[in-house]
Formats: sequence, structure tokens, C-alpha cells
Amino acid sequence: EPNVGDVAVPDPRLDQLAAIGKSQTIIPTRITFVDIAGIVRGASKGEGLGNQFLANIREVDAIAHVVRCFEDGDITHVEGKVDPVADIETIETELMLADLESLEKRVVSLEKKAKGGDKEAKEQVDLINRALVHLRDGRPARMTEVKPEEEKAFAMLNLLTTKPVLYVCNVEEASADKGNGFSAKVFERAQLEGARAVVVSAKIESEIAVMPLEDQKDFLEAVGLEEPGLNRVIRAGYELLSLVTYFTVGPKEARAWTITKGTKAPGAAGVIHTDFEKGFIRAQTIAFADYTALGGEAG
Repeated sequence: EPNVGDVAVPDPRLDQLAAIGKSQTIIPTRITFVDIAGIVRGASKGEGLGNQFLANIREVDAIAHVVRCFEDGDITHVEGKVDPVADIETIETELMLADLESLEKRVVSLEKKAKGGDKEAKEQVDLINRALVHLRDGRPARMTEVKPEEEKAFAMLNLLTTKPVLYVCNVEEASADKGNGFSAKVFERAQLEGARAVVVSAKIESEIAVMPLEDQKDFLEAVGLEEPGLNRVIRAGYELLSLVTYFTVGPKEARAWTITKGTKAPGAAGVIHTDFEKGFIRAQTIAFADYTALGGEAG
């Protein structure tokens, strides 16, 4: 079964705002991670967790792909060698095969509807066929060129290989800060395909997780890190989904709210309460830098 983790998005600005606004409570914004067991070659044909794995992936907004970027003779690798790029390709292939199968099944009935004069079906068939060209060629569906007015229909195809990707390079402790040769290859690949990548050492993260807060800072300094790698993963996930934060501050609480980049003020207000969007009059906002430099709203 997948493990679900609901985590606060680390944001030092929130503490500064709470101190100035003398807020009683601090409420950060949150992001949910679903930890799904590893995938093996042949998953699209039911190997390993197979279809159950693919069903879990269909429900997420983005894929964070944890890849092994360390050598350790005591920990065996399913393929017998450490090669993160090959591991990525194994997963990407399985996801592409699943998309290919799903589209080929769908296109048959849609073509019948399209021939019967169904305009919507005709548009869908066109989108599917364009995606199939890439998938049959071994390229992810995200390579399909889609016009702005087609984006909504394309998203409704719910393809695995159109989801944004974050590669999490799991390195040995000594490379937790800058990464190593393995992670460099992953970063190279991420850049080529417009994905993101971050470096973490799962071993260090597991040690930090059980430590009291006051000991974490000293431990991080000792291993040459400014913050836990997990913070980088959370922030990268946030950016990958094109999310931004705005804050509300008062004596009762300082709170972070999540909106998608480009959301207009009424839509942002609607995140707090739908009534705010319906009865929207105006927004009075203060830039974070001004608020902190001048000591709050009165200043």
C-alpha cells in the first residue's frame, strides 16, 4: 500500500511575519507526497506491483522519482549495477507503454463517434493520434505540441508521461551537499527534458527525522548542510507544480496560502473562502520586503 505524507512547506518568511504581527499561531501551507513502492521492468504488463502501481501514479499531479546514486556492496540493485539514468529509462518506458496501451484502446471507440459527426470525439482523436506518434517512437507524451485552447482536453487524457517530473538523487552521506558523478548525469538528463532534480542523502534524512529540533542544526552543520535535503524536495515539488504562496497576518494567526502562478486576486481570495471570491471588491496587499523593512502594516 502507498504511504501518504502530508508535509508543511518550509518558509522562513512566515516566522518573520508572525513576529512582526505578534501572531498567536503559525499555519504553513502543505503539500502531500504519496510514497509508492519501486517499479520493475514489465510493470505495464503486470510485473511486480504492475497495474496497482500505475493506478496510484494516475492520481498524482507530479512524479518525484527517487533514484539510487550511490555505490554500496551491501545493498543489492535489482539490475546488478548502479546506473540511475538506466533506472529512469526503465520507469519512463513502463509509463510510456501504459499510456500507449490506454490510448490505443480509447481511440477505437472515439474514431467511430468521430465518423458519426461527433465534433468533440474528432478533436480527441486528433490529440490522441498526435500523442501516439511520440509514444510509438519511444518518447513521452509530454513532447506532444498542444495549442493553448487544447490544453484542457489534453490534460483530460490523464496520461502518465505528461505529468511533470522531479528526480530525487539519493546519494551517500559525503555527497549530500554537492552530489556526485551519478547525480550529475541525472541533472543533465533533467535539463534536457525540462524536468527538475535535487540531491538528498536518505541516510542523513532518516537520522535527522528522529532527532530533537535543537540537535538538528548542529548535526546539519557537522555534515556541511544548511538545511535538510527534504526541504529542497518539498520546495522543488512546490515549484514543479507552479505553486506560489501569499500570506495573511494578524494577531490571531500568520498563515500561508497556496495558489497557482498567474492566479488573479479574486481567485486568490477564493482559496480562503468562496464567498470572498463571489463578493470580491478589492485587494490591499503589501510586498513582503516592505512589510518586514518597515515593521508591519502601520509602518
